[in-house]
Amino acid sequence: MQIYMDIAKQLEQEVQHHFRAGDFLPSESRLADRFKVNRHTVRRAIDELVFCGLIERQQGRGNQVIRQPYAYPLNAEAHFTHNLTKQGYVPRCEVISRQLINASEHLAKMLNIEQESQVIKLTTLRVINGLPCSLIEHFLPNLDWWAPLQHFESGSLHQFIHQQLDTELTRKFTKLRSRMPNRQERKQLKLSDNTPLIIFRTVNVVSQTEQVQEYSCSYTRSDMIEIVLEH
Repeated sequence: MQIYMDIAKQLEQEVQHHFRAGDFLPSESRLADRFKVNRHTVRRAIDELVFCGLIERQQGRGNQVIRQPYAYPLNAEAHFTHNLTKQGYVPRCEVISRQLINASEHLAKMLNIEQESQVIKLTTLRVINGLPCSLIEHFLPNLDWWAPLQHFESGSLHQFIHQQLDTELTRKFTKLRSRMPNRQERKQLKLSDNTPLIIFRTVNVVSQTEQVQEYSCSYTRSDMIEIVLEH
């Protein structure tokens, strides 16, 4: 194996275990001295880390470690909290608001109900390792759930619905698109001006009957999530 690949593998392990997002690697000249190679070899090794998405070259500043996104497998059984828990993370959910609203034309179409029908709107904030990740708007057409949902404060909403309301929800479809965040979203998600959002628009149905019981819109930081499409 070429020397630069050995150096790249060693640096990759060090980045993953000893560096945090925002840290800079030692200069290429220092790394060249350490590994007893020329700077060109070190540069090729760092190119491998850049290609893998671990490092970003900052003009005039050096080679910076990038925050690694969390894998998000997207399939019918995919659930935000369960996905991250399996990866060893402890996501936290905060309920920002809960209210009854009248369904717009678009919302009524998504939920398969009459326009202007009342629906439950629950807004939550998902936090991973102390950093806000997603703002999620949940729209639920079953008004019998309004009273029980007053007791939902944290954790997985779908797990709460399964355990407290004896209903198991399955993802029917998800549409994805991206856009830049507005001022309020930047503040709530602690975003820089140049970080786009990934918007997940999902319809969830009762597993046994295919009846629509939730439409959700998740506004997620693109720098924190890596979507994994399973085939």
